[in-house]
Amino acid sequence: MNPVGEADVVATYRSFAEQQTGSSATFHAWAHGVLDDPEVLALIGGLPAAKQQPNLVFAAARWHGARPGAYDELRDVLLDRWDEVRTTVLHRATQTNEVGRCATLLPVLAQLARSGPPLALLEVGASAGLCLYPDRYSYRYTGAVEVTLDPSDGPSPVRLDCVVEGHPPLPSTVPEVVWRGGIDLNPLDVRDDDAMRWLQQLVWPEHEDRRSRLAAAVDLVRDDPPVLVRGDLVERLPALVAEVPDGATLVVFHSAVLAYLSEQDRSRFTSLASSLRGHWLSNEGAPVLPAQAAAAGPGPPAGSAVGPTRFLLALDGRPVAWTQGHGRALHGLSP
Repeated sequence: MNPVGEADVVATYRSFAEQQTGSSATFHAWAHGVLDDPEVLALIGGLPAAKQQPNLVFAAARWHGARPGAYDELRDVLLDRWDEVRTTVLHRATQTNEVGRCATLLPVLAQLARSGPPLALLEVGASAGLCLYPDRYSYRYTGAVEVTLDPSDGPSPVRLDCVVEGHPPLPSTVPEVVWRGGIDLNPLDVRDDDAMRWLQQLVWPEHEDRRSRLAAAVDLVRDDPPVLVRGDLVERLPALVAEVPDGATLVVFHSAVLAYLSEQDRSRFTSLASSLRGHWLSNEGAPVLPAQAAAAGPGPPAGSAVGPTRFLLALDGRPVAWTQGHGRALHGLSP
């Protein structure tokens, strides 16, 4: 019988292999390889539970020389350089800052700006804050509709492509943002080359479009970094909200963040977010906020571009659309 720690690792890596690695042949092979490797399972099982995440372990192994490809590449680095890999795992975190998600957030943000004053954006779990700049990126929506949008000063070096299904209300212009700020346990500075290399490492091996887009977004905002504060998102949120200028439409938003909170902290945050002035925009995995998922009903049909590991986009707790986790697709819900 496996030790409890090892059994937990097996369950985590099996779920990852079977449900999340469809877009990465490397991670698919690595996750399945871990499952059949008692030595590697024991190493990972010795990490704190919160640090056993496949994304984090695989990124740390790549940081120390594991090349994309067969499982042996991963295994050799984990066994030969475990002390270095372990140190990286313990001192870094999975802080994927996926700017592509702005394409799925934008329709809601533009609708809010159209019906009120310009936007003040406050992101919890902001990482380096790249998703705080939806007004600096260009967009191309294809599928059920065809829409191309650029910032007010012309085409951006960062273009976000998104397949649209259903009939979500797409914007005709990019909204104006007059203030932006964020909270993170470990905020990353876009001017810090080491931190930005780590963000690049967190992008999956085969996702070259995401890696190029990330680099372009960093270059775009480097001279105008956002205000990011370090700390617990529940404890720091009220004080940062107080800094939002009067006359702006506050939007507190987050993507793929609440899954990392305990159930108690998640409940505290949702209660707080629901009580703040302004709006609350959430973009989380379907199981993370069960009440929202229940209200959304069945997910997109089989074959949807959103895919099986979908997120649910909700405004003030009301489901708006299903989204692909990296912002590649948006499936609008009926009003």
